[in-house]
Amino acid sequence: MATNRLTGARGIFRRKPIEDATEETDTGLARSLGLWQLTAIGIGGIIGAGIFSLAGAVANESAGPAVVISFLIAGVASAAAAFSYAEFAGLIPRSGSAYTYSYIVLGELVAWLIGWDLLLEYSAIVSVVAISISGYFGYLLGQFGLELPLWMLGAPGTEPAGVPAGSYAVDLFAVLLCLLIAFVLNLGIRSAARFETTLVWVKVALVVLVIAVGVFYIDPANYEPFFPFGFEGAVAGAGIVFFAVFGYDAMSTAAEESTQARKHMPRAIIYSLAVAMVLYVLACLVLTGMVNYTQIDGESAFATAFADVGIPALGTLIAVGAVISILTVMFTFMLGVTRVWFSMSRDGLLPGWFGKLHPVRRVPSRITWIVGAGSAVMAGLLPIHQVAELTNIGILAAFVVVCAAVVVLRYRRPELPRTFRTPGMPVVPLVGIAFSIWLISSLDPTTWWRFAAWFAVGLVLYALYGYRRSRLHPGAR
Repeated sequence: MATNRLTGARGIFRRKPIEDATEETDTGLARSLGLWQLTAIGIGGIIGAGIFSLAGAVANESAGPAVVISFLIAGVASAAAAFSYAEFAGLIPRSGSAYTYSYIVLGELVAWLIGWDLLLEYSAIVSVVAISISGYFGYLLGQFGLELPLWMLGAPGTEPAGVPAGSYAVDLFAVLLCLLIAFVLNLGIRSAARFETTLVWVKVALVVLVIAVGVFYIDPANYEPFFPFGFEGAVAGAGIVFFAVFGYDAMSTAAEESTQARKHMPRAIIYSLAVAMVLYVLACLVLTGMVNYTQIDGESAFATAFADVGIPALGTLIAVGAVISILTVMFTFMLGVTRVWFSMSRDGLLPGWFGKLHPVRRVPSRITWIVGAGSAVMAGLLPIHQVAELTNIGILAAFVVVCAAVVVLRYRRPELPRTFRTPGMPVVPLVGIAFSIWLISSLDPTTWWRFAAWFAVGLVLYALYGYRRSRLHPGAR
């Protein structure tokens, strides 16, 4: 085909034929995920620490009761990207998400950079949330009077005040959690999805319980003033909470494991974001109604709020909910990184050895264990802030690429059979692009330098290996 004959400078922009990617064929991965399992994976990736801690921190420091407006603004911006992902998911039922979409629309070099980017970003997210869940787990054990050796409580150099420097050696809980999720994913997608779905519905039930109980303790006076930091505070808060309203993008990497990807994937993306936004809004209204924003604890907002109104027992239940919430986030993003890596290996951009599937479970076992081990090392030995800095810019870059690609493809190939069409074309994708660029521009310069260094390594690897080993290279068999 013509695209395979491109050479020289044009060769780096060769595109995969879209006609080869629009059919739901047997690609080796097991197709086991139905609509509600996909939706649960999406919800699992979206709802995490945001509802238990981030909402309280933003209300206390940036927005006051208008934190609900912050979430709504962030939700609208995220929806702009979600609609773009949904259109692609209904058109291209292939693993890889933003990597695959950009390969088909924008060319191989862009796809490589986005795929290389997501390998780091998704792995870092797994590590970050593992570190977070470790802290909550330690709190729960403390409720039962269990004290653990200092050496296993955190990464070196992260000792809190009162703990001698050098006491910590490794965050053992975070390490074990990363390996646990890798083990679950290696059981096969059907069993893994059951595990995730069960935890997600337990999590949702706990959040609903918190909202249902908290609503009886709302004092309308706590909503005054609604904009204590001005409307600008609510907008600034939106930039912070935006990172609590994505996760559907990682779920979309599992398209080849959906029983009816073209029908179910777009719905699952929209449903998961909608459910998460409803819970976020209700939780924010309850939290800021129970406690004056000036008194909200930024680290344990709901637990402290219920203790203040005389129900401290709910604090332990909320800690359980936080652990479950963050565990499901780990599952979704580890699933995402393994499927992106699998797609890149299948396309020849990375060695095919990685993409070998387990003969019985039909999952990329080698990749999964490598990701699990790599995430465990980051989580166990690095401070959370160093890992967290790796998680922001790459996801936003992927959003920019997907929103741009959906516009390009709509005008390049309007006749393609889309099961979902992004509304308000091209305005809605442009909103997603603008909001993502705005957030990227606000990130710390150190993040930019680390991102650039990772891209530089990726470009060298592509030049030395991926370009000539690509299945689209003229010499490829």
